[in-house]
Amino acid sequence: LQLVESGGGLVQAGGSLRLSCAASGFTFDDYGIGWFRQAPGKEREGVSCISSRNTNTYHANSVKGRFTISRDNANNTVYLQMNDLKPEDTAVYYCATSCVIVRSISWGQGTQVIVST
Repeated sequence: LQLVESGGGLVQAGGSLRLSCAASGFTFDDYGIGWFRQAPGKEREGVSCISSRNTNTYHANSVKGRFTISRDNANNTVYLQMNDLKPEDTAVYYCATSCVIVRSISWGQGTQVIVST
């Protein structure tokens, strides 16, 4: 099972980025996928989640209305479209085959998002 995050970068406040989570090594369609983030000095937190069949999505209150999660099961990829970015969105973003943080998650390297003022 492998998930690889990409798409991060440096952006000014108010800007947009689209993160990608490319999956391999498992039956992608069978799993919900979550995006998480960890800011410097803070605990990792859940950001968004999408169900296996693309029927349900969840977004944390802090990103609701600005972030949109979607998935392309044909290409084994989940996306996180991030609009109206704020400095407090600065963090390393990770994806996982879970919508909650559990000990069994093997975290990847993540992708760094830096939002400047």
